[in-house]
Amino acid sequence: MTATRRTPLTLVIIAASLPMFMAMLDNLVVTNALPALAEDLGASIEQLQWFINAYSLSFASFILMAVALGDRLGRRRIFMGGIALFTLASVACALATTPAQLIVARAIQGMGAAALLPLSLALLAANVTRKQRPLAIGIWGGISGLGVALGPIIGGAVVEGISWNAIFWLNVPVGLIAIPLVRFALAESRGDRARLDLPGLVLGMTGVFALVFGIIRGNEAGWSSPQVLAGLIGGTLLLVSFLAWERRASAPLLPLTLFRDRSFSVANVVGLTFSLGMFGAIFILIQFLQVVQGYSPLEAGLKTMPWTMAPLIVAPITGLLMPRIGTRILIVTGLAAQAVGLAWIAAVMTPDVAYSAFVPAFILCGVGMGMVFAPSSTAVLANMRDADHAKASGTNSTLREIGVALGIAILTAVFTGTGGDFTPEGYTDSAIISVFVGAAFLALTAAIATLLPSRADEARSQGNADVVDAEPATPLQPAPVVVR
Repeated sequence: MTATRRTPLTLVIIAASLPMFMAMLDNLVVTNALPALAEDLGASIEQLQWFINAYSLSFASFILMAVALGDRLGRRRIFMGGIALFTLASVACALATTPAQLIVARAIQGMGAAALLPLSLALLAANVTRKQRPLAIGIWGGISGLGVALGPIIGGAVVEGISWNAIFWLNVPVGLIAIPLVRFALAESRGDRARLDLPGLVLGMTGVFALVFGIIRGNEAGWSSPQVLAGLIGGTLLLVSFLAWERRASAPLLPLTLFRDRSFSVANVVGLTFSLGMFGAIFILIQFLQVVQGYSPLEAGLKTMPWTMAPLIVAPITGLLMPRIGTRILIVTGLAAQAVGLAWIAAVMTPDVAYSAFVPAFILCGVGMGMVFAPSSTAVLANMRDADHAKASGTNSTLREIGVALGIAILTAVFTGTGGDFTPEGYTDSAIISVFVGAAFLALTAAIATLLPSRADEARSQGNADVVDAEPATPLQPAPVVVR
């Protein structure tokens, strides 16, 4: 089903993006509150890790379920349900008095967030015209990047100025505003209303859960420990079983025919490896600014603003450029810029390096991120039917979340494996190697992105889509249902 609504474009973008921004913000907002949480709740180091990991693990595991329910019950309905669940869980987080309570509340928050990221993009695509879509997705991508960027800054500012509880209370007024706004500004849309693929849902959820659990626990428990091997091997086997089941299911949760489209397949590989290299390096760099150079959490967040704020400006501009030059050149250029920026950071990194030496590299990385966020989302949806938008976006969101977890785990493993430790004297040398590894992953991703369709291929696909859209409905091709 296709939803159209005579609602101003700005209001549509705000309604679709505000809940997504809230979810992306909370992905990292707790990072700078960890010292305060350790003192106030008496949390152990392992519990501090789970304050973050419980959210990420739940987020990645429930995306496919949220997409499946949205396709069948209505994306707007499930989207609003996700907002409500996220808001209520935020209240539970703010009221938590023990580490266990906060971990459980963070896991429930992740369940709500799982409905927000993929369904926000699907609803946005369904509520704007095809011509408006690149610009709308460009702004959406900038807001998504801003949520990731502002998480540590807002977390540090609120914790230093008020208390750790306030970082969760901030979500409550946002949620209360977002639900009626979504209901007013976004028309309902659905995917194929087929029978729910319960075996595929169970295999996909448990497979992603086990795999991400193994990745998260690798450095802490040891990569050869039974629990990590069980997660990695068991998760892989479950996901292989999921793919085997989806090949023969009559109404698959994830139609594997989507991967026949080159744009969709390559964009998903790009999303995985981009997240791996970039967010793993960001994790290492943030710790360098605090552990080695002695900045407070808020100061460290502010120092990275030339990097983190650039996507907010660049992403909408790329949305305007996409129809003219295509997605491939933007994505390849953006990834190359990030690879150069990370290599620059690693090359100048010393314990007493001046902040000014980082600024050009920060800007280069930020501009590159802004050139990747929106075009990669556009490439994922480029040749998808409207009914498959949520499935396509959900697949991409899941792979990106796995990439973030895998990147932090791999680059931390490189750091510890080369003798690094979290002291001013023992951090820098290993951090340099880790950031160079992140740069190498981004260079590899840029090479993979050259396999995306050219602008001419995109134009031909767009022309075919326009012809299909213009054809009258036949018994084999039902007319779109317009919800006003």
